[in-house]
Amino acid sequence: MSELSELYQQVILDHNKKPRNFKRLETANRTAEGVNPLCGDQLTVYLFVEDDVIKDVSFEGSGCAISKASASMMTQSVKGKTRAEVGALFDEFHRMVLGELDEEQTPNQLGRLKIFAGVREFPARVKCASLSWHTMHAALNHQSATTTEDLGPDVVNEQAAG
Repeated sequence: MSELSELYQQVILDHNKKPRNFKRLETANRTAEGVNPLCGDQLTVYLFVEDDVIKDVSFEGSGCAISKASASMMTQSVKGKTRAEVGALFDEFHRMVLGELDEEQTPNQLGRLKIFAGVREFPARVKCASLSWHTMHAALNHQSATTTEDLGPDVVNEQAAG
């Protein structure tokens, strides 16, 4: 197993076992629920947004290790960022997991989130990694819910064809 694969597994397992910001945020002024009906992942993202900045963020729910780890790392990544910064990060993350962004060659703000680049090799897991991001995006835009079926053309079919 390569060092990168081993690091990926360690980070995923750590965030799955001890997810960060895994709680109901009582001060939230925006929330959204996200569901992946194909595998059963479901979560709720809570945001406290003030002056266009995500002051606090958390999540609750259940899902596979990739889904939970992605949500955990997403909460760490967006806290303290402006709406515009979060929008750019959301776009970069989504493009990375779809294989549309070469995170090593293209300047980006992904940092530790690059660990999820490997999911693009497993099309069925792309929705697991991106569910929390789409749910956070929905909450930020005052939408109460999203499903992986709302993500436009079926990501799994796009990846399988590509």
